[in-house]
Amino acid sequence: MGCAVSGPNVNPDSAITEEKRSPSLEGAPDLKTDLGCGGSEEPQEPLLLSEAQKELIRASWVILHKDIARVGVIVFIRLFETHPECKDAFFLFRDIDDLQQLKMSKELQAHGLRVMSFVEKSVGRLDQTDKLELLAFNLGRSHCRYQAPPKYYEYVGAQFIQAAQPILKEEWTPEVEQAWEALFKYVSATMRRGFSTEAETNAGLESTRNRI
Repeated sequence: MGCAVSGPNVNPDSAITEEKRSPSLEGAPDLKTDLGCGGSEEPQEPLLLSEAQKELIRASWVILHKDIARVGVIVFIRLFETHPECKDAFFLFRDIDDLQQLKMSKELQAHGLRVMSFVEKSVGRLDQTDKLELLAFNLGRSHCRYQAPPKYYEYVGAQFIQAAQPILKEEWTPEVEQAWEALFKYVSATMRRGFSTEAETNAGLESTRNRI
């Protein structure tokens, strides 16, 4: 969910509405076929959300969406404060040490919006587990290509929860927190499977090229 994908020509205003801002689902591999190609894939994480928890996520997202750009920036500023090594994965602003300057970065704002767009799509797919799985799986594969390590994925979810609390105020409850934690746990695990599959595929291709 955080990687070196921001570019100078990103339009933040369209980051939420354009499906192509996130990894495309069109022409995506069949998960069961793809995951069966190797023997080292991670086990599939089930989406353990009750209907009540899904409703809590949807209701809180309606509130968070009103401040979606600010949430995206807060998530990454907090991420870099708590885990400064994560900044190495972002080639556009890895050399900016001043966090106040970073807050004003158009590239950071655009990337924050793209991550929030992924969250929005995930919320919209809570009742379509197959589509949610494919969305997160493909994002994990793309993060392998961007060389963003899987350990960072959990960090982003934790910072999202920290950013959401002061915005939701009294609407934030232990039940809401548990629901979001369950969603991010599922998404992170599915992304890790995507990352592992892509890495395994790349290793196989490299091995084939070396034998030619």
